[in-house]
Amino acid sequence: MPSIKKYLAGFAIIISIFITINNCQSDVPETSKSEVNLNHLDHLYEDVFFMGDTVGIVHIYCEYPDYKWVDDSDEGIACIDDVARGAVVYLKDYELSNSQSSLKKAKRLLSFISKMQAENGWYYNFVFPDLSINETHQNSVAQPGWWSWRAIWALLNGYKIFNSIDAPYALELKNQLDSTMPLIKEYLPKTELLKTVEGIQVPTWLPYESASDQAALIVICLTEYMQLFDDTSLIPYANKLADGIVAMQVGSETEFPHGAFLCFDNLWHGWGSSQSYSLLIAGGYLNNPKYINAALFEIDNFHRYLIENKFLQEFSIEKTESGYNTLYEKEYPQIAYQLRTMLYASTEAYKVTGDSKYLKFSEEILKWFSGKNSANTPMYDPLTGRCFDGIQNEGYVNKNSGAESTIEALLAILQLEIAQK
Repeated sequence: MPSIKKYLAGFAIIISIFITINNCQSDVPETSKSEVNLNHLDHLYEDVFFMGDTVGIVHIYCEYPDYKWVDDSDEGIACIDDVARGAVVYLKDYELSNSQSSLKKAKRLLSFISKMQAENGWYYNFVFPDLSINETHQNSVAQPGWWSWRAIWALLNGYKIFNSIDAPYALELKNQLDSTMPLIKEYLPKTELLKTVEGIQVPTWLPYESASDQAALIVICLTEYMQLFDDTSLIPYANKLADGIVAMQVGSETEFPHGAFLCFDNLWHGWGSSQSYSLLIAGGYLNNPKYINAALFEIDNFHRYLIENKFLQEFSIEKTESGYNTLYEKEYPQIAYQLRTMLYASTEAYKVTGDSKYLKFSEEILKWFSGKNSANTPMYDPLTGRCFDGIQNEGYVNKNSGAESTIEALLAILQLEIAQK
């Protein structure tokens, strides 16, 4: 019979081996499972025969509880606003997963965008159920506006991917872009005047004489185009718009609205507020610390304020001798579109500065989708890929799940997962 001494020695060796294996395993980073689920977006996606080709569309509305497509007789069944953002989701998913299905859908959505270009170079937005183009609705006219900027943004994202895997198609996208970029130069105001709204001086050389939210999307397009094609002729236009965005920043660390970029005149709203993100990418490309610092100031102060106060939807202010006064304020509705733009800014801040606090801040923003919100309700379901359309008030969530909310949630998740790689 073995002695107790030998038994204990053998047991000690076993324990030592176990501890060594366990320590080695703990040094191996865990790979977190992706939260990206394209099932609902795939449900909203449809291949259609349009203007001689098979292209992709994304149905606009989808309603609880059965989540079938819902058409809008006034606007249509699909629009560039959603198709462009959907194309970017599929392109980013291809970057992460090499999914050929996502690449195919992205290409077909980009083909839809290309066919929506009008003779004047701008883009129509909506198509009706019979796939005729809605040329008259105020949100569909071929003119410089949100849907035209988004069309350009999606085409740029498409070119970045296809240039290395399908050069002939990438050239088609570049030719499409080159037919629109000169129009931006002609569209932008030539003067640099200020106007006063409720005591606040705002620049009139932005779109619609102070729309910094639209200016931000144009700056994103100009910067990405310059990065891809080294077109230095666009630098003065990007600088001018970026300077105008900076001029829309109001408040201080201690004074509301804490460095927010007003969106239009004396108004701020959550949806589409990409000013910080646009200044960060422009500031990085143009090597202009003024743009970067202004963006970081909004993120560090105003975005932090929004999180700590469970977000706002909209407010307007006036400036008096004693400071800024709030004229009105709305908490709701709160939608994915607002959270995504904030997260894009914070992930870009992490990329520009290397400071991990911005990555943690991005993770904090994303918690709105998992239930850290005023309704205490998960807004995005990773099992289905649906994102609810919004929080209507503290006690009510709109459980419809249309294109914009689902796409914006997926863009936010994809952006963070790419930043974490």
